[in-house]
Amino acid sequence: MAAIPLTVRGAERLQSELHRLKTVERPGVIDAIAEARAQGDLSENAEYDAARERQAFVEARIKELDGTLSNAQIIDPGELDVDGKAVFGATVEIEDLDSGDRVTYQIVGDVEADIRANLISVSSPVARALIGKEEGDVVEVHAPAGTREYEIISITYV
Repeated sequence: MAAIPLTVRGAERLQSELHRLKTVERPGVIDAIAEARAQGDLSENAEYDAARERQAFVEARIKELDGTLSNAQIIDPGELDVDGKAVFGATVEIEDLDSGDRVTYQIVGDVEADIRANLISVSSPVARALIGKEEGDVVEVHAPAGTREYEIISITYV
């Protein structure tokens, strides 16, 4: 399996989720299954079916997180010699040249991308346009909605 790029914060979040699943969710599901079994006939026991479904979800997520973390390549942009360029893990503030709107994104791996939290995937059109650019550069982003131009206002490495 190929290396999965993660930021330090992203790896910590995944480790935290994995720990919670193993120490809280898994035992809770086991207890729910035991309670449902104690009620008798399992063939028409909705609580038992729901608990087994939840168990399958929790176990699948644990397996997924274990796989991701075992193949993770943790990248700390603060330790890279990047010379002021936008790189994986960098936080970049950009301004839309048409509307004047400003937005700040952190460039992260596919696994930790969350547009609601302004974490964009390194493989997204915006991130691909930003990689390797510097403050003051104007980039063209070719997205499904059309081509947009953005100016890079600032780049930080947190």
